[in-house]
Amino acid sequence: MTRARAAKRLAQAAAFGGGGLGLIGATLYGVLTAEAEYAKRVIGPMRYYPTPGDGLYGRYPGRPITFAMLGDSSAAGYGTESPDETPGVLLASGLADLANRPVRLVDVAKTGAKSTDLAAQVDAALQAGPHIAVILIGVNDVKAKMPPSTSVRLLTAAVRRLRAANCEVVVGTCPDLGVVRTIMPPLRQVARSWSHRLAAAQTIAVVEAGGRTVSLGSLLGEVFRTNPSMWGRDNFHPSATGYAAASAALLPSVAAAMGVGPESFVHPEPFRGEAILPIAEAAVQAARTAGTEVAATEVAGRERGPRGKWASLRHRRRHPKAEVDRVDEDTSETTDAVPVGS
Repeated sequence: MTRARAAKRLAQAAAFGGGGLGLIGATLYGVLTAEAEYAKRVIGPMRYYPTPGDGLYGRYPGRPITFAMLGDSSAAGYGTESPDETPGVLLASGLADLANRPVRLVDVAKTGAKSTDLAAQVDAALQAGPHIAVILIGVNDVKAKMPPSTSVRLLTAAVRRLRAANCEVVVGTCPDLGVVRTIMPPLRQVARSWSHRLAAAQTIAVVEAGGRTVSLGSLLGEVFRTNPSMWGRDNFHPSATGYAAASAALLPSVAAAMGVGPESFVHPEPFRGEAILPIAEAAVQAARTAGTEVAATEVAGRERGPRGKWASLRHRRRHPKAEVDRVDEDTSETTDAVPVGS
């Protein structure tokens, strides 16, 4: 079975409530969960809980864009020492600069969250009427021995609810667990294979649900493997430098989803390895290359071709890190003069 077909089957199993471990490999999953238990013992209990950076960012005119951050410790910024170092604040500040609009951050991500917690996080986020949401979830599902099809199904349900509320959604897919320093060879290759399969299935399901994905993969690959500064104190979670790298990979796609920034309306560029492909093929290619965006598109006015939904595969250019500029809302000026996404 090809990787594209395997990923498609897992995504379909998630959609219809079937499947289970067989579709992703019971042996792979069993080894990985055993390794996750070992990693938990090495890491120890979590002690450094991040402070959410909810608030308004960017001193610009216009009605604020409301941005929601959902997910687990990777979304919350576990191990950071300041809210300004968390992914939510970094993305809100970057989006404000690219949109020339203020951005209101609503951070509902929680350390230790699993996909089963997404429904409650969506409930909380929807109360703020978000225009865009970013979701990072899934690693804790492995520790909880949750079947991959269940994990993907819960993520899909969250994306559909947000899209039904006219909220754009960007999902950072499962990272390459093979770069985690507490996972020893030869099991790193097992972890890498499992991560790629799950990331591809997440991509198919999310794009089918109306969102777009960014592959976190082995983000900055060799840099994360060889540069200790990318890792936090537990050698499992990223450091502030690592979170900044992940946020830089996500930001161009967040901006594009909102229709702002220099690349929002640029067509795929083949010389940069960008293309329009059937969704399953795009998902597999994205899982191999960190920072790759996959989003739905059309070919000759059609959303689907002979091999399923069409998707664009993009390697968007990253932007300089934005300065964090939190605004005192009591003194800020906002108007409805410019509609969101203009």
